[in-house]
Amino acid sequence: MKKTAAQMVAEANAEIDTLSVSEALALHGQAHVRFVDIRDVRELQKLGKITGAAHAPRGMLEFWADPESPYHRDLFASGDKLVLYCASAWRSALATKTLQDMGLENVCHLDGGFSAWAELNGPVEQLDTRS
Repeated sequence: MKKTAAQMVAEANAEIDTLSVSEALALHGQAHVRFVDIRDVRELQKLGKITGAAHAPRGMLEFWADPESPYHRDLFASGDKLVLYCASAWRSALATKTLQDMGLENVCHLDGGFSAWAELNGPVEQLDTRS
């Protein structure tokens, strides 16, 4: 193996902006700031998500961000500050680096991820799983 996942996360973290939970809490709910949950939908169903967060599954992120993709989502062209998070900030570090590499400038991620947010009693909403 040429590079481990841990090495890739460390390299990404050296090049991206990371918000502490305190910094993220101060931004939460502000205009032009969007929290983006990149976890698998099963994680959201089990644990909930940051209140008001958009869901963009990690496996579709590049396609949703690319304006030339048939899967493009307007969220990624909004110009809003995007605060990505996953469970513990590994996937979100890689995802933030990827979006930066694609040309998005106003993107960062949450240190410690959803776990750290919930531990500090950040607002969380449960998904409605009734169908």
